[in-house]
Amino acid sequence: MKKIKIAQIVGKLYGGGVEKVIFNYCRVINNDQIQMDIFYDEDSTVSPPRDLIEKGIKFYKIPPYQKIWKYIPKLYFLLKNNNYDIVHSNLNTLSVFPLFVAKHAGIKCRIAHNHSVPSKNEGFRTILKYTLRRFSKLYANQYFACSEKAGRWLFGNRTYEAGKVRFIPNALFFNKFNQKISEDEKRKLNINNKSIVIGHVGRLTFAKNQLFLIDIFNEIHKKNKNSSLIIIGDGEESTAIKDKIKKLNLDNDVKLVGQSTNPEKYYSVMDVFILPSYFEGLSMATVEAQLGKVPVIVSNAVPKEANISNQFYQLSINESPKKWAEIALNVAGEKVVMSQYGKMYNIYRAKQILIDQYKNMID
Repeated sequence: MKKIKIAQIVGKLYGGGVEKVIFNYCRVINNDQIQMDIFYDEDSTVSPPRDLIEKGIKFYKIPPYQKIWKYIPKLYFLLKNNNYDIVHSNLNTLSVFPLFVAKHAGIKCRIAHNHSVPSKNEGFRTILKYTLRRFSKLYANQYFACSEKAGRWLFGNRTYEAGKVRFIPNALFFNKFNQKISEDEKRKLNINNKSIVIGHVGRLTFAKNQLFLIDIFNEIHKKNKNSSLIIIGDGEESTAIKDKIKKLNLDNDVKLVGQSTNPEKYYSVMDVFILPSYFEGLSMATVEAQLGKVPVIVSNAVPKEANISNQFYQLSINESPKKWAEIALNVAGEKVVMSQYGKMYNIYRAKQILIDQYKNMID
């Protein structure tokens, strides 16, 4: 069988979960069998991983879709001249743009992969997502999703129930979750002598609802002054979060670590992980935390596929911060036992699912 050539459209690189998943698959899939080239936006905030470049993965920097007059000709030229068998777009509702180009470039297999669902509270972004959803199947002829919720939302219940939406696990390297941060790093975070450490990993955005997280921690801190919150991530909500921390006089107790290339090591110091998201396609961080043996408390927006252990708790964001805090204090440090279901997130198992899907498309 000839090598399959795939154009992976990933959009902006900013150290988030979606690109992490794509890069994980690139690391374990044999280049001699399947060649995956990565297309990313020129206004990305991080650079392509060095190990993937050394492996032979090609990265193509293109204008973002917002510069449509530059985006279309550049992407068309690259897709047309590289003779791809498949274009795999990971842009959720925005996949309509690269798949439009792919169809006109004559590429027969065009995948729309949804990793997200919207909130009703994002204003214009919500309107845009619902508007573009109407075109989700216009240029795509293959449909992937990271969860049932994500699949049903973008492609519709009828398409999902007809078995046309393929579930692709957001797979991880399990051995990464055996890491621990150093004593020096603990000292820098000022958590050496803390009786309870609350943790959070996620881009600082409206979707992740970190402002509510600060309210939750404030309630925890009222009951346990020897507590700390560490937040790993960066984003547009950073200033608002810092202002709230200062307003509540929590400067010494909340640590904003910032963006990390290795967030896995921080799970080793968490007693409980909290994610009060407005919306989630899956939540990689929730899966990661459980792999790191940390109890998790998440909003009802996190889909059932993220539940892979005996210490998975869900609450509505309409519940009070005090209620969230009570549960956090009750479950912190409890022993986490993985379910059999969790094994599907092992990248070495999951890769065959993706390989088989690609092969079936071009047979």
